[in-house]
Amino acid sequence: MTDLPDDVAQLKAMLLQLQAKERAQAEEIAELKTTVQLLVEQLNLSKSKRFSSQSEKVAKGTFNEAEQQHALPNVNKSKAKTGRKPLPEALEREVYQHELSAPCCECCQTPLHECGKEVSEELKIIPQKVSVIRHERTKYTCRQCEKTHTSNKVITAPKPASMLPKSMGSAETFAAIVTAKYVDALPLYRQVDILNRSGIDISRGTLANWCVQLGDKVQVIIDAMKDKLLSEKLICADETTVQVLREEDRKAETKSYMWVYRSGEFAENPAVIYDYQPSRAAACVKDFLTGYSGYLLTDGYSAYNMLEQVTQAACMAHARRKFTDAQKASPSKKAGKPEKALSYIAKLYGIEKQAKHLTAQARQQLRKQQGEPILNEFYNWLNSQHVLPKGALGKAISYTLNQWPKLLTYLEDGDISIDNNVTERDIRPFTTGRKNWIFSTSVGGAKASANLYSLVMTCRANDLNPYYYFRHLFTELPKRASSDELSDLLPWNVDLGKAE
Repeated sequence: MTDLPDDVAQLKAMLLQLQAKERAQAEEIAELKTTVQLLVEQLNLSKSKRFSSQSEKVAKGTFNEAEQQHALPNVNKSKAKTGRKPLPEALEREVYQHELSAPCCECCQTPLHECGKEVSEELKIIPQKVSVIRHERTKYTCRQCEKTHTSNKVITAPKPASMLPKSMGSAETFAAIVTAKYVDALPLYRQVDILNRSGIDISRGTLANWCVQLGDKVQVIIDAMKDKLLSEKLICADETTVQVLREEDRKAETKSYMWVYRSGEFAENPAVIYDYQPSRAAACVKDFLTGYSGYLLTDGYSAYNMLEQVTQAACMAHARRKFTDAQKASPSKKAGKPEKALSYIAKLYGIEKQAKHLTAQARQQLRKQQGEPILNEFYNWLNSQHVLPKGALGKAISYTLNQWPKLLTYLEDGDISIDNNVTERDIRPFTTGRKNWIFSTSVGGAKASANLYSLVMTCRANDLNPYYYFRHLFTELPKRASSDELSDLLPWNVDLGKAE
């Protein structure tokens, strides 16, 4: 046993020293517990992202896709719709009549008479039909001038204008190449292989040059679409990375960005525009949205905050995603704080489901009556929580509170969406295509891709078949002079029924 001093001052000093040591140990233990909790959250979230089921029930692009589909569990037959969907009426039909040569009754040998027809249909697919358009241009000359002049002018009948006059491609060919690359994410080298199977020898470089030139030629349409977009009350925006190999004063591995701007979810004629930029700086947004005054719906990226004369609206889906991550990261399997936050957000989305098909005014009124009280209750709940600031739940709460004024903006106007999912859906096809072609070779190629993706996604937003739109555009645009009116060529103004 340690001998204690008799001096009171010494005893007090020893006691204070022990108390200080105890406090230090308690702080160290608390810090270690916090570290362990954060690490457990990170581990749970990582395991969830790696092993939990994703939204796609079957992996895309696998070799055993047919077997996987066959192995899927049976759905509830009482809820499933019976029968298969009929084939589209617009498809061309080949009709084959099947008759008996000498129909007679098996029991009495009496001739049979017709009493109706049994009809069934099969889908016929021809992989790729390739043909050649041969232009035979008649030449003309003057017999009289041949007799009276030393030289004679030869006049040749013109052929239809072409997007790329010196190429062998037609409007149909250009439309097929662009659709395959930018709609179906089919890389050019695979298209070369497909053409080779038909005996057509066109290099990958030629197809790439066609895409770049076509993307450049449609800039006038993109400019007209941008003018229309900047006149709307709401613009949604998002961005994703892209790699450009050959860019002046930049390394090949440097990240560039494809920014996406589109009309609001409830716009009658939505426009979608991709804008290539070498960076993610606020100057990129300022440059594109110069002169715009209205609402801007985005995620929480700070670059969008630098705009003047713009009212910011935030995305509730991003806040929900943070709480979903907190739920996955939580070591407890019981319903807790993340579930409470998600229940508030679920109620808000339930109201949006009711409001989707209402007018803008009725939608705003419904949100005010039913959504605003839920938001007020949610806000009070967020402020009352005491959690680890660096934990997944702490980050989710902090993010939501920082975005709160912007999250309420959708209450001001029924044409504003509660989230920016519509823009994320428009940027997803680009990220899918990026997985196949990985990078753009040049800035010109990236800008051409931006323009062609803009037209593809605008077609999709307006329920147009991109191939038929491109075929119409590539046929009609070469006929127009630079000063001609082009509004009839904008996707929402094209009547493809008349264009056929």
